[in-house]
Amino acid sequence: MLDITSRFRKNRFGNFNHSIGRYIMDNTRSSSIADHFSKLTDPRIDRKKKHKLIDIFVIAICAIICGANDWVAIESFGKAKYKWLKTFLELPNGIPSHDTFGRVFSLVSPSEFQNCFVNWVRAAFEVSKGELIAIDGKKLRRSHDRSSNKSAIHMVSAWASKNRVVLGQVKTEEKSNEITAIPELLKMLDIKGCIVSIDAMGCQKKIARQIIDQQGDYVLGLKGNQESLMDEVVEHFGQIDKEMLKSSAYEYYETEEVNHGRKEIRCYLTTDDIEELTRVDEWEGLNVIGVVQSERQVNGSTSIEHRYYISSIENDAKRFAEAVRNHWSIENSLHWVLDIAFREDESRVRKGNAPENLAVLRHIALNLIKQDKSVKLGVKNKRLRAGWDDKYLANILTGQLF
Repeated sequence: MLDITSRFRKNRFGNFNHSIGRYIMDNTRSSSIADHFSKLTDPRIDRKKKHKLIDIFVIAICAIICGANDWVAIESFGKAKYKWLKTFLELPNGIPSHDTFGRVFSLVSPSEFQNCFVNWVRAAFEVSKGELIAIDGKKLRRSHDRSSNKSAIHMVSAWASKNRVVLGQVKTEEKSNEITAIPELLKMLDIKGCIVSIDAMGCQKKIARQIIDQQGDYVLGLKGNQESLMDEVVEHFGQIDKEMLKSSAYEYYETEEVNHGRKEIRCYLTTDDIEELTRVDEWEGLNVIGVVQSERQVNGSTSIEHRYYISSIENDAKRFAEAVRNHWSIENSLHWVLDIAFREDESRVRKGNAPENLAVLRHIALNLIKQDKSVKLGVKNKRLRAGWDDKYLANILTGQLF
């Protein structure tokens, strides 16, 4: 059950006549958003604190769930839903202006905001043992500001593929890349018993060691940035014959998909027979190497692609296949959804810390929407329905049907 109002006491508002407000107020728990985000440091000076920080935050979350993608839309939502919001927020001076929303989120500390988000996710969502955590980056294309020579921000996110929630995110430093952001993101996460998958950018010895130190496992894409190891792995699989495949040191798994006239056969091969690789000892926990052969047949044309990986998991081709395939859910279920349903790449929010904090607000909204199972709709249409139907919005916020 997810609730945004557990920090408020019922007697502060007296008796409610509004059933939705009463339902939200009566269903509270320690995993509520307000419990965690009420700890945020207010960056405003006292004489400019016309609106409560938690009110600003809650209105923004509700508005984004309901389809708002910028500060003007968030203000419009607040004014349209004032009576509903008033049932559980104080709103001492009404609904903040869009300038207030923009100014506050441009000032709030991103690192503090991230920590609140991660702590809330840990309390609200259970990460299953053996969960695959996919880590990947995404650029917010319209967040650049030419007038101040500010480039577009790049967010690196962690996605739990089974539970379908964002676990955390970190912005890469300007003129840097994902290699520096991934270790910071990992520090924020509890990955014990989980498998962390990262593409070739994150195939670094320090990152592999950190994952093992945090009691997780890894599946890392292998490309030219680790040229010597890559050459050895490619050569190893190139020498395999049918007799070698009969050995218990090799595991094989195959899948076939036919969809919209396209046929794709994926062959997964793993082995723990890696003693001959000269650089094995340099990689903490390295246990198997793997290759994926993807054969695509489209309109009579066939293409074949090979991708190579290193991993600390057991020599199990099926489990390896699940990790490799599920890694791409971060593209389909997170990045694509943020672009299509939340129009993230079109966002022109650029001032101060606002782009980064708004990205976190989208992740909060997406986590809440993804957990709602009461209707069979996509994220975009769930946002529309939440905007139209107060009961459905309250259902998303509480995680229970009325």
